[in-house]
Amino acid sequence: MTDLATLKARILANPEARAEYEAQAPEFDLARELIAARDRAGLTQSELAERMHTTQSTIARLESGRSLPSMRTLARFAEATGSRAVVRLERAA
Repeated sequence: MTDLATLKARILANPEARAEYEAQAPEFDLARELIAARDRAGLTQSELAERMHTTQSTIARLESGRSLPSMRTLARFAEATGSRAVVRLERAA
């Protein structure tokens, strides 16, 4: 196990830390989707920012999962990457 994996396992052994980590899962899932869309389009963060008329740092923030984009921003991101934004609500388990 790598040092990072060991550290993560040790932190997630704490029930409070695990709950907070799991609560942030949707934000991290969205961030992974944004990165994948940009990657499929073959764009750098700077190139995508130019297409969206924004800054590279804004793209980095969106891809970090630290901030949730508006539906309008998601639509602009999708258009700039040749993607289609799809929102779906699923029954909670």
